[in-house]
Amino acid sequence: MGVLAMFAMLVCLLLLPGKEFHVAPGGNDNGPGSATQPFLTLERARDAIRSLKISSGLPAEGVTVWLHGGVYPRTRSFELLAKDSGEKSRPIIYRAVEGEEVRLVGGVPIPGKDFTPVTSEQILGRLPLEARGRVLEIDLSAYGLRSYGALQRIGHGLPVVPAPIELFFDDSPMTLARYPNQGSIPMGKVLDPGSVPRTGDESNRGGTFVYAHPHHARWAGLSEAWLQGTFRWGWADDLIRIETIDTVARTVKLASPHVYGLGSGEAFQQYVAINILEELDMPGEYYLDRREGTLYFWPPSDILAGRVIVSTLEEPVVVMENVSSLTLQGVTVEASRGMGLYMEGGEGNTIAGCVFRNLGTVGVMVGQGAEGIVGRQAIDEYDGRPASRVLGSVLNQLYRYTAWDRKCGRNHTIVSCDIYNTGSGGIFVGGGSKKALTAGNNVVRNCVIHDYSRRNKFSWAGVNVDGCGNTVEHNEIHDSNCQAIMVRGNDHLFEFNHIYNIAFDSDDTSPWYLGRDPSDRGNVVRFNFFHHVGRPDRMIMGVYLDDATCGTTITGNIFYKVASYGTVYSNAGHDNVIRNNIFIEGYGPAVFVKSMWYDFGRAEKEYFFGPRGVYRNRLLHEVDIRKPPYSTRYPELADWMDLLPDGVTYVGERPRRNVMEGNVIWRNSEVLRLMADYAQCEEMNNVVVDGDPGFVDARSMNFTLRDDSIVYRKLPGFPKIPFGEIGPREDGLRRGELSTP
Repeated sequence: MGVLAMFAMLVCLLLLPGKEFHVAPGGNDNGPGSATQPFLTLERARDAIRSLKISSGLPAEGVTVWLHGGVYPRTRSFELLAKDSGEKSRPIIYRAVEGEEVRLVGGVPIPGKDFTPVTSEQILGRLPLEARGRVLEIDLSAYGLRSYGALQRIGHGLPVVPAPIELFFDDSPMTLARYPNQGSIPMGKVLDPGSVPRTGDESNRGGTFVYAHPHHARWAGLSEAWLQGTFRWGWADDLIRIETIDTVARTVKLASPHVYGLGSGEAFQQYVAINILEELDMPGEYYLDRREGTLYFWPPSDILAGRVIVSTLEEPVVVMENVSSLTLQGVTVEASRGMGLYMEGGEGNTIAGCVFRNLGTVGVMVGQGAEGIVGRQAIDEYDGRPASRVLGSVLNQLYRYTAWDRKCGRNHTIVSCDIYNTGSGGIFVGGGSKKALTAGNNVVRNCVIHDYSRRNKFSWAGVNVDGCGNTVEHNEIHDSNCQAIMVRGNDHLFEFNHIYNIAFDSDDTSPWYLGRDPSDRGNVVRFNFFHHVGRPDRMIMGVYLDDATCGTTITGNIFYKVASYGTVYSNAGHDNVIRNNIFIEGYGPAVFVKSMWYDFGRAEKEYFFGPRGVYRNRLLHEVDIRKPPYSTRYPELADWMDLLPDGVTYVGERPRRNVMEGNVIWRNSEVLRLMADYAQCEEMNNVVVDGDPGFVDARSMNFTLRDDSIVYRKLPGFPKIPFGEIGPREDGLRRGELSTP
């Protein structure tokens, strides 16, 4: 900034009360930033605050930047750094003016009037008959758009990457032309599973399988047709380009291997085909000819009345790095190829009443991601390094380095935000130290999160949590085939969440998941309402305590029509307590405890317990369960890696001290199932109710127990579950009211 401009800014600041600025589309960055003469850009308001802090310091009331309604196009991240921090008693607030819609848009609007009917005979010949005369086209290069982003492999074990250019119409994502329009195609007979990178095979040989659907013949010769599906396991997705289609042999050869190799014969082994002009056959579908820059689109309604945006920005729309005591309130962040907001470090920031939608990756990322070594898909061979402003290989990095401090900061709150139509999860948050067992005190509260797996279908949950001592409460999370909440770390609290419509078309998944690290203890799941999870013909769990998850407390929850393979499922865990829950019409046992080392895990003992085993690394190297703080905080864990008197069996192999106590079971097919030798769960004072338990209105899913409920007679002292308090609470933030969070 030049000397004259700096002088003009200081003069303007002296003329203002010093505690608020205004920004509006159509404003002027050379003005004073007042209500009548607002700034044009967020950066100008940020720089004005920087100058104010230098010249006179923050005023006693802090500073508010009022954002007036309209579209704020983002061609780069809006950066807030340490020097943009407020103070605890003098916060800095960026907030929408009450009643006005503020939209930070990481894309380019395209006027509907500029679309024209397709006239090329060659293109019309490729389109399905029903689409001819209905599909419109536009040359994106006329708008300066020449970087479209490439379709890339995404899926299990692979890094999350920004989306290629996407199309949004009337604030909804449109569908890249696909087949079938609904549902999926079962995997045919596998002739060659391809190489299996998960086991270290990096020969990079794509698999081959037989197809049955005649549509495949239409894709022969196309260079950019892709298949997305679960090619081996019902929780491991992949997006793989078709290399060749042999219409005589009726086979498909894939250009790359799936991490687990191909499989067939299971209902969850399935795929869809995408990025195919020949399948653009219904309203809402589109296709981009990347070589010509031509976008083909069948609009779902009048193109002249709709709002068309194509995504362009790959960086986070908003970055908050090492900034503290700052609030972002009431804005909509949308239509980007990457993430909505990235926050690293700092203390006491608040994201309140915002909307994060139509994003290529995650809505909100708190803490660092990671960059892995290119080409390695075998998780046990993975290595990488922390990286800012990306998700990348963060899950692989956490798998390898379970005590990794992702620099999430502390005392941050994400409250009353709506997050939906994201590509790779809703919120990814950590905080605190797993190694030192110190709390981060980061909170996700009162948010509504749904349809959060448009691109990466699994592993990227509605809320991913890691670290130590964070809270997820009063949220509503729904409509995904993967986890609503995925957990790593210690002493987190999950309460009053409403979770539903999860895992209908997957396998071995769940709405709440923690697994494969016995030192991840102290987590509490209480007063949540889970319903309509999974279906009877798939292996779906409710609260999933996988691969020796220990020390979890599950209490006061209500489960309705949840899971076929254990509403609460423990895979060889210890010290898990399931108490005072209500299980209603589950598809399988209310509680299922399996002793995996005497079942399917027999062949995997070396992998977990051996000299380079997963548990040995996590329990004795990443943390040390034999020394403080673990030995003092969790003394019952200290002997987990010791050998029993037989000299070959580890203490951790045999479940112990699991308790199912004081639960209510109504219309459930089974109460408790134990499987394999040494499976253990002490069952005490659980009540199976045959008649009406005394719910206020079971048909309307009001499972509040009336005061005269039989439950209170059969289980004296059964605590009242505050069912009416579950889910988001009204606080005015979604309406943009001027209440401060």
